[in-house]
Amino acid sequence: MDAVKTEPQGALKGLRLIEMGQLLAGPFCAQIMGDHGAEVIKVEQPEGGDPMRQWGQKSGLWWPIVARNKKSVTLNLRTEKGQELLKEMVSKTDFLLENFRPGTMERWGLGYETLSAINPRLIMIRVSGFGQTGPYAKRAGYGSIGEAMGGLRNLAGHPDRPPSRIGISIGDSLAANFACMGALMALHHRERTGKGQMVDSAIYESVLAMMESTVPEYTVEGFLRERTGSVLPGVAPSNAYPVKDGEVLIGANQDTVFKRFAQAMKRPQLAQDPRYATHSARGSNQEELDDLISQWTCTFTSKELLDLMEEYGVPAGKIFKAPDMLEDPHYKAREALVKVPHEQFENLWMQNVTPRLSETPGHIAWPGPKLGEHNEEVYGKLLGKTREELARLSEDGVI
Repeated sequence: MDAVKTEPQGALKGLRLIEMGQLLAGPFCAQIMGDHGAEVIKVEQPEGGDPMRQWGQKSGLWWPIVARNKKSVTLNLRTEKGQELLKEMVSKTDFLLENFRPGTMERWGLGYETLSAINPRLIMIRVSGFGQTGPYAKRAGYGSIGEAMGGLRNLAGHPDRPPSRIGISIGDSLAANFACMGALMALHHRERTGKGQMVDSAIYESVLAMMESTVPEYTVEGFLRERTGSVLPGVAPSNAYPVKDGEVLIGANQDTVFKRFAQAMKRPQLAQDPRYATHSARGSNQEELDDLISQWTCTFTSKELLDLMEEYGVPAGKIFKAPDMLEDPHYKAREALVKVPHEQFENLWMQNVTPRLSETPGHIAWPGPKLGEHNEEVYGKLLGKTREELARLSEDGVI
């Protein structure tokens, strides 16, 4: 499916969001909202814009995704005229999103108290490493630091090696998702009361929110989770198992599923064996069971094993890379990937909008814009500035 250049569509159509900040944690929140129809106006510094424009393996390929469906305007927020222009925009918006270090907006005279006085319905979304309050608030905080402080890095990797990182910026993305949820909660509150509020999404807390029962396991039982590689201790069988052409992930840890799995192995007696008959028994004999399964799976190709697992109703899957995603029939049927027309990149594929809404589905209208591409539209049509005024602002280095 090819995306078509048109206006964004979705459940948030009719709402406007001003996006400030850069890189990923804030902009990904705005991407989600733009995917679902919000008008997103991205404010960038006149010189260079968001560094994400250059990020990627070679050609800056993060930018077309994280800035899709957004309008780009340039604005020098370090100038008084730039700050005044932003205030004019705030009077005509629903959301303002920023992910600067806490205190930056206040230094520019653009803190929540100032902006909410201009627009009491404003929902101000603030994404940062450590939140807007507390002794660490004004520290620089990247996603990787939030992942470490939130507890995720300690559990990533193998126990005999230093903590590993996941190959994506998961801390930033989690903070962005929680920021989006907070913004929509605040929107519901505004619908009832007419009053906006501030949403404070910290990267480390967003990671912490995903850490399951790790804290009470320590406070109640004195147990500290540590790195365990590819398995979750006590949950078996659930691992990546070798096949002739790679590995296949199998999750047969539930009792009823394990019975079907044992039948697929043509060893139904395993489901009655005291070592494997119950969830706790399998967990206690996890390594032994994994070795037994690996000796069996390595006699199959991935397709043979996956077909067999489907026949017996056992959850299993190939470990996908980009080529697998592009060729997979399920991906194709659901249009999970979409080809987006682009002036520079002839074969630009990216992930489609998620989640899917039955009545108001989101849409990719265009990839990331050029720097300042929408200056005339936003400043001219939205704020009513004349071409002469825009020319003076440009000459003064404001836009």
